[in-house]
Amino acid sequence: MKKANYILLLTIIFTFNLTQAQDEKESQFDLIGYGGIGYGIVENDNEPNYNLNSNSGEILLNYNINKKFGIATGIGMNELSGNGFNSVGNFYHERTLLKVPLLFTMGSKLSENFRVFANLGFYGQTIVKDEYRFLNDTQKDIYDGWNFGAQIGIGFLFDMFDNFSVGINYNSQSDFSKFESNNNVGINDKQKMKNLNSIGIILMIEL
Repeated sequence: MKKANYILLLTIIFTFNLTQAQDEKESQFDLIGYGGIGYGIVENDNEPNYNLNSNSGEILLNYNINKKFGIATGIGMNELSGNGFNSVGNFYHERTLLKVPLLFTMGSKLSENFRVFANLGFYGQTIVKDEYRFLNDTQKDIYDGWNFGAQIGIGFLFDMFDNFSVGINYNSQSDFSKFESNNNVGINDKQKMKNLNSIGIILMIEL
């Protein structure tokens, strides 16, 4: 992940330490929803790299260990699309990923109606749709299987009601491991997604 993400992490921790005395969170569970758009880089071992646009969302159940820290898991979907080229030719690529994250969360109120919420952790994801459209051909399921990575995010929320907040959110993630191509598709390669950054909306409901 980029150096900027590590700086972001240090800023998050520093912010929570400064606002610890203001935190009045009492709910033990939160239901959290993200939705955002962004882009990332497909990094290949043998073929040229290319960029893909991202349309992603996650639903998480967050357990609050105490007033400030928690653990969250849930499910996410990420739809990727964009143009590129490889040894076969120019293509338009569409891919849908199913993601299962496991996150360490931090939350704190900055004022009576304004709060900051952050997460840091790992995920596993699998390809549920993969389609390369070439000029005279369409190839599906070139890559499959699971891979793993790390993500970081921060959101700023406004309390609309007693148990409902809405705001803006930034997420960044990069894969550790790689997807492998099938042996019968004419492409022998491995790839992963790096520096996938997105910005969008976050919703939080205190259960």
